[in-house]
This record gives sequence, structure tokens and C-alpha cells, in this order.
Amino acid sequence: MGKTTRVVRSSGNVFADLEVGEAEEAFAKAEIASRIGEIIAKRRLSQTRAAAILGVDQPKVSALMRGKLEGFSSDRLFRFLTALDQDVEIVIKVKREGSKHGRVRVVAG
Repeated sequence: MGKTTRVVRSSGNVFADLEVGEAEEAFAKAEIASRIGEIIAKRRLSQTRAAAILGVDQPKVSALMRGKLEGFSSDRLFRFLTALDQDVEIVIKVKREGSKHGRVRVVAG
């Protein structure tokens, strides 16, 4: 007989599923970095040109595009978005009823 594979439905946050510390923040940073990558790709910017716009060196853009987010704070990612002519709005509201804790999420407009 073959092996049985156990399938578990995702929570929607891979970091939480993998029990990574600060999972919501990690997921939010990944979403922000993904949006930055989409903007760079849509504008057809080379990594060198994107680096000049963002005020970093090309290897940092390469790391960002590959999802290597160590060393990139949320604040730094917000600055990258504004350098790419995006508005960043932060909304703070009461947590959903029935939730244990508040949550962090990214909503692209």
C-alpha cells in the first residue's frame, strides 16, 4: 500500500501555517514587497534603475525581488512605495469581534 498524505487547509498566511514568529507582520511585509516588485515590473525598470529610484544598491533590489526581506523593515518598504509614487495609508481600527488579537494586513487599492 502507498503512503497516506495528510492535507491541511491553509489559513491564508503561509507564515502562520509554518508557525513563523510574527507571522502577520511577515505576511504583510511579503505583500508589500510583492507590490513593489509588481510596480517595478509594470514600469519595466531595470534593477539598476529601480535601485536609483529607491536609494539603494542593485543587490538590495535583487534581494527584494526574490523575497529575501531580512534587513527590510516595514517602514523602509513604505519609503520604497512612496519613492515609486504610491500613497501609503495606515488605518487603525478596533479588532474584529471574536478575534483574540488584532491583526495586520495589506490592502492594495
